[in-house]
Amino acid sequence: MTTRILPAVGDPDAARIFSTLLSQLPSAEPSPPVPDSTALLDTLARLAVESLDELPEVVLVHERIGPVPALELIREVALRFPAVGVVLVSSDAGPALFSAAMDSGARGLVGLPLSYDELAARVQAAAQWSVGVRRHLGRGAADADALTGPGGRVVTVTGAKGGVGTTFTAVQFALAAAASGRRTALVDMDLQAGDVGSYLDVQFRRSIADLAGIQDISARVLQDAVYEDRTGLALLLAPADGERGEEVDDRAARHILGALRSRYELVVVDCGTQVTGANAAAVEMADTAVLVTTPDVIAVRAAKRMVRLWERLQVRKAEDTAMVVNRWSKHTEIQPALIEKITKTRATRTPVPAAFKELQAVVDAGRLQDLDNRSTVKQALWTLAGELGLLAAPDTPAAAAPAPPGGALTLRAAGTVSRLRRGREG
Repeated sequence: MTTRILPAVGDPDAARIFSTLLSQLPSAEPSPPVPDSTALLDTLARLAVESLDELPEVVLVHERIGPVPALELIREVALRFPAVGVVLVSSDAGPALFSAAMDSGARGLVGLPLSYDELAARVQAAAQWSVGVRRHLGRGAADADALTGPGGRVVTVTGAKGGVGTTFTAVQFALAAAASGRRTALVDMDLQAGDVGSYLDVQFRRSIADLAGIQDISARVLQDAVYEDRTGLALLLAPADGERGEEVDDRAARHILGALRSRYELVVVDCGTQVTGANAAAVEMADTAVLVTTPDVIAVRAAKRMVRLWERLQVRKAEDTAMVVNRWSKHTEIQPALIEKITKTRATRTPVPAAFKELQAVVDAGRLQDLDNRSTVKQALWTLAGELGLLAAPDTPAAAAPAPPGGALTLRAAGTVSRLRRGREG
């Protein structure tokens, strides 16, 4: 049996040592090392879409991998790709780290400097375990959904700046998914100024901060922290006291979203407009990252600034970000195609029209769930939910929405557009 091995190691010297030793293992088929956690998760996700058989049997994770810490990365791989055996490679091979690695889902621990015999033994054990799991799942019959639990998709919605409609967009995405039949959780990760509860007329004693210090988030613990709304949404709200938002760091965010991913088909996360460790971790682990902007100079520049920040932090590449243009009209000088060119993101086909009069009554009442189905804004957002793959089936409310006007978009070279172009090098 050939064992496919994917090493995740950022240090070039260590990567060469890994490749040399792995190439000497009998019946081994090592892949070129991936340099960071983002590349590893992207590679596994791409292979999982094709087939269970395409995934490597063994993943080796170096202790200094980044930006996600090694143990957190192992936990993420174990949750999303349970048929892959993960082995941690570390200079600390003591019992404390061994226990922590096993708790995170690792199948073995190899000490540094690497020993051929130890590496061969751990890889073989992890590969045998992986083959057994795949046999149990059914080789050749499993698909991406079988690998990620009951759906297990995370979608983040982030605003380029305040006031562009981030929370409104996240809520409508979640409502559309729930209406299509998907079991959906909506998480408010705008930790100091979250408004999801206010927009849905919900008050609840628990929040995401109550899960921050819990190491084992069981189904019972999660149930106590989540509010089951009449809309069908499971709501995990931001803390009422903004200072408690500091309790939710990047590690807690990954742990909480991992627990939600394993229990819901879709997890929609409102990340607000400020970059914190928690929402940066959410954007990094998301299957789809949405950035919301409005078609004006300040917002578009803010969107470009956000994308650049994500790239510097190795959180998300620009081309892997879906751009939603809110408050659009055919008379707007800055059109979605220009925003896509400036930010280097992927502009969605359906811009959201500027029609605040349709929204004012439900926004003031804090009842976004009561927005009329005839609203052009609702139709556009639910169409976008379908475009982004958030709906359970094609025969959803999005199917009745009007066709997106993106085919007729044009660019204007004067006025505001020229101001943006002058600022592109900034």
